This record gives sequence, structure tokens and C-alpha cells, in this order.
Amino acid sequence: MVDTSGLNHVLSVDTEKKTCLVEPNVPMDQLVDEVAPYGLIPPVVMEFPGITVGGGWAGTAGESSGFKYGFFDCTVNWVEMVLPDGETVKVSSTSNNELFRAAAGTFGTLGVTTLLELQLIDATQYVELTYHPATSIKEGMHIMQAATQDPTNDFVDGIQFSLDRIVIITGKLTNAIPLNTKLQHFSRATDPWFYIHVDRATAGELEPVKCLTPVRDYFFRYDRGAFWTGKYAYKYFLTPFNRITRWALDYFMHTRVMYHALHASGHSNKYIVQDLLLPNDGAEEFVRWVDERFGFYPLWWCPLKHGQEVAMHPKLANGVYQADEKSVSFLNIGVWGPGPTDYEEFVKVNRELESKVRELGGIKWLYAQAYYAPDEFWSIYDRKWYEGLREKYHATYLPTVYDKVNVDLSVLDKRNQTWSTWLYGKVWNIWPLSGVYGVVKTLMERDYLLAK
Repeated sequence: MVDTSGLNHVLSVDTEKKTCLVEPNVPMDQLVDEVAPYGLIPPVVMEFPGITVGGGWAGTAGESSGFKYGFFDCTVNWVEMVLPDGETVKVSSTSNNELFRAAAGTFGTLGVTTLLELQLIDATQYVELTYHPATSIKEGMHIMQAATQDPTNDFVDGIQFSLDRIVIITGKLTNAIPLNTKLQHFSRATDPWFYIHVDRATAGELEPVKCLTPVRDYFFRYDRGAFWTGKYAYKYFLTPFNRITRWALDYFMHTRVMYHALHASGHSNKYIVQDLLLPNDGAEEFVRWVDERFGFYPLWWCPLKHGQEVAMHPKLANGVYQADEKSVSFLNIGVWGPGPTDYEEFVKVNRELESKVRELGGIKWLYAQAYYAPDEFWSIYDRKWYEGLREKYHATYLPTVYDKVNVDLSVLDKRNQTWSTWLYGKVWNIWPLSGVYGVVKTLMERDYLLAK
């Protein structure tokens, strides 16, 4: 076991080169806060403050500035790694480039990351947001395409509230406070959740709506409520979902707490949590399929940089890259909502989703649960290339990417089930035992960490 938990420091900031040296367990909020006094910010900041630099590097992380800068790993200049044979190497585009390109997005299966140099850009105080309403998927995609080709935009993403209501959100870094533009915060307990604010600000509107927010609030705008999935916790605990209850329960609605409780309770096996990468020409069909199969909203849209290399060399649809260098040919769609309570049915609908994405020439991000059989997984990703690298860098004894991301479905085999596991499953599913357990365990671990 290699313990990297203590590698959680921003070691230095170079204001001339606009770079910083960062250890892998530095979370996004710490990174933003420690480079801010130098008048700098990272060009790509994952929307949950607890996501770490090393996690973003190893797990293929993108955000609303990705159409401009690429994935988070594209903002990394070099990485120090400890290879599985104990050798320490520095990898970059000019030194050990093969390993540098391969290690991004392979979940630490080629070595242990111990240090990274990140690119930074000039900071501003605010982000000027513009909400562009659309009344169809086609119109929303047209607005998003145009937004990604506008060099004055620094951020582009979208929220789909229903089949015929989409809001494309553009943002521009600024120090100015435009006339008649409201300054809106999203980080305080009394502030609205971001998606609720967008929904209300654009209700009944056909023309763009503007507002201004502090840059840090923008970066972590989806933290409270984990986009919108926090509303399902209120439903589970039969709690009214309104401004007062969101204020009173604000502590529990931040992603660090929410996701801890989600996994402790086992409810991660009851909610669809998938991010999918679709070619633009298949995105509308996919969204309509999600509407028919699941029927929950909102969905998240996030464009990717044209020509962006994807980790693990997946096989994508033929001809998805467009000739126009400025165009963005892929759309990330976040599908997050309740699934079937029966685990066998839950697996089935996730498999259907994986199949539909492949049919349309896309892939799924592997941070979420994967249900592929081994042969199916390796028919998507370049196993020969990957195994060759593992041989070359002495990593064959480490778990593979498939080992790390795939869900063990042996629990569905009735031959593996004993009376005690059957009884445990029955009791665990009695409402609200598992949910209460997740909350209590989260609070106990918080108190333990505070005591330390």
C-alpha cells in the first residue's frame, strides 16, 4: 500500500510563468484559494470542491471551460510519478511523452502520481453569466455550438429542464460590474441552488438573461445540491423541498457530505449516475431515449474541445470529427436521477444505457459505475496499446482500469447468496434504515476528523 494522503499541499506559485507546483491530494477549493492571492486561477476547475488534482489527472475531468482548454489534464505541464518498480520519473510532453499522455485518465494503473505542475491564468473578480433559453434540443445545440466558437466566452454549459426547455449558460471573466446586472452568490446557505436560480431567472423568457457572480461562486456553483441530485434526498426523507429546508439542511447538501452519505448508505446502487460522451449528431436521439426510458430532469450539457484526445483510446463513431477546426463535435450529457429499487432491474437499465451510447457512437466516463463484461469493455478500449504500456513500465501486477471501474455482478448470482445475505438485503431495504445509517456514519466520521 502506498499512502499519498499526506501529499496535499500547494508547494509554490510562479507568477511569471503562471504555474504552480501541486501535490495530488490538493482539492479544487484549496487550489483555487491558494493561487488566488497571486491574482491567478486554474483554467479548468472541476465543479465539486472536493475533487482532487490527482483525481482530475487520473480520471479524465472536464468542465465548462473545457471547450477552450480541454480536459483538466491538458492544463498539466508535467507530472512526477513513481513507477511500479520503484523508479521515480518526470513525465511531460517533452520527456517520457508516451507515459505522460497515457497516464492521464488511466486511474493510476501505470504508477503513483506524487507531484504536478499546473498552468494558471489571470484571475478576475467576477464571471458575467448569460442564460440563453431554447425551446428544442436542436435550438439548444445550435446556441451551444455558436457559443463555443465565440472567443470572448470563457465558460459554456447547459441545463435541460424538459424535452422542450433548455438553457445554455455562457460566462465571461470580468472585473467590471455592468449596469443593471444583479450580483448573485451561490455559496451561502441563504443563496439559491444554481440550477433553481437558472430555472427561475429564465421562466417564461425567450431572450437571454444576464447576471454576475463572484468567480469562486461560479467555480463551485453546483456544489450545493450536487447539481440537482440533492432534491432526491428530501424526497427520500419525506422532507419539504423549499427555501427554508434548504437553508436549515445546507450542511448536508454540499457534495463532500452528500456523496459520503450516498456511498455509506448503499444508495449509489439506486440512482443512475452516468456521464456520457455523445457525437453531436447522436445527442438528440440519446436525450429522447433518456426521456422515454427514465423521464427525469434536469440533464447537464457540457461541450468538449474539438479534436480532444480521449483517455484509453476508445473506439468512437466513424466520422464524428468535423472538418471545421472551430467546431465542437462531442457533447457531454450528465444523466443523474433515481433508478429502479430492485438491483437486478437497476443493472439492466444501466446496461441498456451503455448499449444505447455505443449504438450512437459514444462512450461513458468511467468515474461512474460500469457494467461491461470484460470482452465488451476491451472491444471499446485499446487493450493492446494499454497492456503494452503496462509491460513496458512494470505495471502488470497493478489492477487494470477494468478492475478498478467495473461493478462485481456476482451478487446477482443466486448461487452466491446465503440466508444471512438474503436477510441482510431485506432488512437494509426497510425505509429509512439505510438512509439514516448513511447520515449518522457521515456525522460520526466528521466528528472523528474534527477531534483529530
